[in-house]
Amino acid sequence: MDKYTKVFADYVVNTKMIPQESIHEAKRRILDSFGVMYAAFHEDAPKAVRKYAYMFEAQDGSYLFGFPFKTTPEVAAFANGVLVRYLDFNDTYLSKEPLHPSDCIPGLWAVGEWKKLGGHKLLEAIVIAYEIGVNLCDAASLRKHGWDHVNYVTIMEACGLGKLLGLEEQTIQHAISLALIPNLSARQTRAGELSMWKGAAAANSVRNAIFGTFLAINGMSGPYQPFEGEMGFFKQVLENETFDDNALEPIIKQKEPKRILDTYIKFYPVEYHAQSVVDIVKKLHQYISSPDDIESIHIDTFKAAYEIIAKDKEKWEPKTKETADHSIQYITVVGILDGNITKHSFSKEKLNDPIVKKILSTKTTLDQKDELTAGYPDGIPNRVTLKTKDQKIYTEEVKYPKGHAKNKMSDEEVIEKFKNNAEGILTNTEMENVIDAVMNLEKCEDISKLAQLLRV
Repeated sequence: MDKYTKVFADYVVNTKMIPQESIHEAKRRILDSFGVMYAAFHEDAPKAVRKYAYMFEAQDGSYLFGFPFKTTPEVAAFANGVLVRYLDFNDTYLSKEPLHPSDCIPGLWAVGEWKKLGGHKLLEAIVIAYEIGVNLCDAASLRKHGWDHVNYVTIMEACGLGKLLGLEEQTIQHAISLALIPNLSARQTRAGELSMWKGAAAANSVRNAIFGTFLAINGMSGPYQPFEGEMGFFKQVLENETFDDNALEPIIKQKEPKRILDTYIKFYPVEYHAQSVVDIVKKLHQYISSPDDIESIHIDTFKAAYEIIAKDKEKWEPKTKETADHSIQYITVVGILDGNITKHSFSKEKLNDPIVKKILSTKTTLDQKDELTAGYPDGIPNRVTLKTKDQKIYTEEVKYPKGHAKNKMSDEEVIEKFKNNAEGILTNTEMENVIDAVMNLEKCEDISKLAQLLRV
């Protein structure tokens, strides 16, 4: 293989001590993932994926979250991963490349359940996967070369599976190669008008990682030198750039895995670069009593936010939920009008609201500001100025939104988010049972026995 497959595999095999604070954070991320899963339960894309999963019943497989139906681990990972990812409400990390690291959880859960493994093994695997994924985001940007961040999900998932299953170093190296090289994902997924696939691409990367890992376990070799080869990842994807070894130092020097602590739990169901905007518009809402009070709205944002959730013309008149929750303009306008952003902010009725459309097209402006760009990725600096009909001007700026690593949610807030998301799906007693099981997961000797707790 090559240097980097060996670096990643060595880290997986040789990391024996997992800090307790990282284990605790992994439990918080599982609970958060279950919450956003329930919130997406009745959405169109998860329904479509469930119909697909029903084609592949496997009595000895893994359960679809919430249902008494088993399918293969790969298909369960895909279907459950779409549920977790679909509302864009699961956690985030931002650096040279953005990532939703909890995308790894449904696949690790599906394989752990299928193998009847204990909760502690699952938690360790999640922490290792986060460590690989977060450091990769620091090491190189995929987005600027036209490739999707979910390619890093592929690598981190293969590494997490290696830890979960106790694989040997050589097997992990081949698993990484078999998962990554045949399945590279282009960033067209997130360009222009966004489709249902936006919420499914990461789940597909997880499925590919499981498939590649299972092949490697059974003796299949992967393409040699997947990163450094003549037609490998560095040549084709990074256009002759390589990973920054300084950014990968925690992996190369095999430090304790703590990078999960640097990631952010989302407080609002929008793309992370707009999280601070929601904090802002909740404050600005108090200055209007009706849409007619709005004279103008101006948004100042930073380069990454502009490129990801502002620059496309579709962001000014989103036609799909997937485009709307990736539109800083739409989120700002709806947030000022309603005083908050929830999953209902992206309903078909709201997308077609003539008042929203009018304010977006005639009263809203946006600029990219260098001074805000300088504050990223340390923070998520956005600024919004509201001018009212009586010529009063109100400006709010937020850098560290609620849930950011520098403005963390408490355990109580994470639990409250879970309950809000599961409301109407689970009873209060069922919610408490899930919370108790997750927060004591390291004591569970067989996570397959927890499937009943997730039923709706």
